[in-house]
Amino acid sequence: MNYKELIQNGATLIDVRSEMEFDEGHIENAINIPVNDIQARIQEVKDISSPIVLCCLSGGRAGVAKALIEAAGVKEVYNAGGWQSLL
Repeated sequence: MNYKELIQNGATLIDVRSEMEFDEGHIENAINIPVNDIQARIQEVKDISSPIVLCCLSGGRAGVAKALIEAAGVKEVYNAGGWQSLL
């Protein structure tokens, strides 16, 4: 799966790192929803109509977020791993 291409074609990128980590550097147009906030903001995530690409520092937290989002019924969710691999 080419995550960069998916994002270029309209997928929504959600960075699940902490707000502080996100502020230190992130992909342009990424949405910051820390993994600990995913459940509290699940309706916001479910309202996204495009495929969702998740990233964090190495892929671990994105994996947790992916499981939570899929459990809420969202089908097109991808773990792209570390955010710097998307630069």
